[in-house]
Amino acid sequence: MLLAEILDNAWTEKYRPSKLKDVIGQKAIVDRLEAFVKAKSFPNMIFAGSAGIGKTTSAIAMAKELYADNINQAFLELNASDTRGIEIIRGRVKEFAKTLPLSTGLVKIIFLDEADALTPEAQHALRRTMEKYSATTRFVLSANYASKIIEPIQSRCVVLRFKPLKEEEMIAYIERIRKSEGVNISEDAEKALIYVSEGDLRKLTNVLQSAAISNSKVTEKSIYDIAARARPKEILSMLGFAFRGDFIRARNELDKLLLVYGMSGEDVLVQCYREAMNLEVDEKEKLRLISAIGEYNFRIVEGANDRIQIEAMLASLALTGISAGK
Repeated sequence: MLLAEILDNAWTEKYRPSKLKDVIGQKAIVDRLEAFVKAKSFPNMIFAGSAGIGKTTSAIAMAKELYADNINQAFLELNASDTRGIEIIRGRVKEFAKTLPLSTGLVKIIFLDEADALTPEAQHALRRTMEKYSATTRFVLSANYASKIIEPIQSRCVVLRFKPLKEEEMIAYIERIRKSEGVNISEDAEKALIYVSEGDLRKLTNVLQSAAISNSKVTEKSIYDIAARARPKEILSMLGFAFRGDFIRARNELDKLLLVYGMSGEDVLVQCYREAMNLEVDEKEKLRLISAIGEYNFRIVEGANDRIQIEAMLASLALTGISAGK
């Protein structure tokens, strides 16, 4: 398949629900949005939750049901992380907000994705715009962390918190794509997809499409290779060697993660955190590991060298293991 054909047939768009009733895993929120559509009246809203669980999809589906063929005149979608400055609020947002409402009498919607990336100055300008054009425009702000939205905006919005998707909902979604696209996917590959996507349906869809294009059969290995993630057992193996005081073998496992899989240091630590409770060590050592992960992750985020920091963490675990005679 040519690259142009792949881009034109992106599964993330092909399988994006166009109606609220088809949004996966957010029944309580969907019910409320459907009530807003029926009443043709709704407040400013903040959609809060992690990536890929239906925030943008819900906003677009709601707009399609409200405006139908007039959606381009009544709905403006912007990604706030691409335009963090105050200029975008004073420019495109303000210009759209002050245009006349539709002849149907419906207010317009401005959807700001990743609104928690807006600078404080931009958020204060947004608050003033929300107040000035409240008669003609409603704002829907999407945020991974609603707490990063300033309080004056939060107080003017209804906060709808999107829940992480359940495993059975993700399996049903994979099955839907499998049947529709004729994908040959193993059960282990399905489990791997759920693991690497971490509840993000957009990531799951992209990884699955890439794997299906690259291989006649989607396997566990192809999923981990495309996602640049390690299998849980490889993370457990590395940590197990460290806890037993075998630093060299733990370091060799780390080499595989960094050099073969191309993982970043932060990726490795995130997977260590996910697998911490699955280690066959006592609770005290699990707590020590989680504490160490927090410390070394902070160092990496602050700019320290990935490899040195993770090796230092493994060395500290190994030293304790040696001292304990393991």
